Amino acid sequence: MANRNKIVQDSKKKSTSPHAKKVGQFRVIGGRWKGRKLRFIEVEGLRPSLDRIRETLFNWLQNEIHGANCLDLFAGSGAIGIEALSRGASEASFVELNRKAFHQLEENLGLVNADNAYVMHGDAFDFIQSNQKSFDIIFLDPPFHKGIAQKVIEQLDAAEWLKPETLIYIEVEQGLELNVPENWTELKDKKAGQLQYKLFAVT
Repeated sequence: MANRNKIVQDSKKKSTSPHAKKVGQFRVIGGRWKGRKLRFIEVEGLRPSLDRIRETLFNWLQNEIHGANCLDLFAGSGAIGIEALSRGASEASFVELNRKAFHQLEENLGLVNADNAYVMHGDAFDFIQSNQKSFDIIFLDPPFHKGIAQKVIEQLDAAEWLKPETLIYIEVEQGLELNVPENWTELKDKKAGQLQYKLFAVT
């Protein structure tokens, strides 16, 4: 995990690093950091959720996001978790395997002074196995076309720390069939372009 001081220090160190040259931008679309533009590293499989999708997602979550403890698994740019913090989440944990994306995420959180963010460099599946902390909302946006989404659903279902009433957001390629546990109730389902996104509640 990284506390605020480490994030701020890393943001200063990484801003001139070689990997910062191939970057894109995304913007925070609501909350206290509304309009803030942040960078993301252009690496394979990393694609920040589109503005209109995040807008829809947080319309779905508008009554639950304030004070929520969130997990952004397969964080990538961190766009969803950062949006959650901007809109009033009490805390967000980010897990990202790609080292360059991880460092850029640290930098972004330092730039917005997110002292309630925890960033972990590592594998999402290892995190699920070793974690003991429960969350109110879990965001899942794994790389497409790699069969990861179904595996993470199954591993989450087996995790002892997954509690009833947890909300789980999943963003996957359109047409992908997901087999979810019987105690996951689908609340929302929408398609946009080449992807689909769903919101479930654990019962």
